[in-house]
Amino acid sequence: MTTLDTAPVAAPAPAPARAVRVWRTLRSSRAAVIGLSVVAVHVLIALLAPLLTSYDPIANSADEALLGPSAQHWAGTDQYGRDVLARVLYGGRYALGVSLTATLLTVALGTVIGCAAALRGGWFDNVLGRVLDAVLSVPAILSLLVVVTALGTGPSVIVLAIAVVYVPQVVRVVRGAALAVVPQDYVTAARARGEGTWAILRREILPNITDVVCVEFAMRASWVVLLISSLSFLGFGADPPTPDWGLMVAENRTAITVVPMASLAPIIALATLVVGLNLAADGLSKAWGVDRIREGS
Repeated sequence: MTTLDTAPVAAPAPAPARAVRVWRTLRSSRAAVIGLSVVAVHVLIALLAPLLTSYDPIANSADEALLGPSAQHWAGTDQYGRDVLARVLYGGRYALGVSLTATLLTVALGTVIGCAAALRGGWFDNVLGRVLDAVLSVPAILSLLVVVTALGTGPSVIVLAIAVVYVPQVVRVVRGAALAVVPQDYVTAARARGEGTWAILRREILPNITDVVCVEFAMRASWVVLLISSLSFLGFGADPPTPDWGLMVAENRTAITVVPMASLAPIIALATLVVGLNLAADGLSKAWGVDRIREGS
């Protein structure tokens, strides 16, 4: 279960004031700054990949297979003669694109459902809790394999599978945060004015749990990146010859003693991205005072 240590909640601050508070928080947390900087570098490299290398990441060249690092191929080539550095650079596009989409969908759905459960309570909250318990009882990787086996592979299927696995966990975290806001006077006043559920969620509850949602997004993104790479490594993620870090490790692991960089380069790229996301999540968590037990970590 998720626990939150939440101080008494004040009325929602105006958007400019919240933006200033977020900026000050980022500046005061060295871990958050370092983590977000690492992630920003990964995003920049992925966007500028065509400018950083002249090699086609999927073009085969049998004459240049299994070459070590050189002036022409800084990280060498793989068993198909493809430039390893080019595949790593372009691989960030797939990892970041699919992971960001999956995390956005997961956190958005989980936030809406969690807030609605906290606000409505009663039978809706009880039934939802039992459904979440049932879904969370199944290991994440097993749920993912069931979804991709039934629906096939592809970015859209992976995004859907990630949502199925992680939405219940996000719901629990957000619900716990929202329960501290629901009893506040301004929420009671909004109900007395006859405002609808969506209006109360958007105006009164969401502004007061933005810190929890941001921390959850950063932490969830790191798990999603790892899970997507694991799927590709197992053969259920990106289809060859897509440049993907997990797929690169799977393709080149048998030749690791011949061209170690073909496997080590994507591992290093994946590790630095995950470390950056974790640093950002931990830094923001400490700066905002969000205390939670991270399930599944």
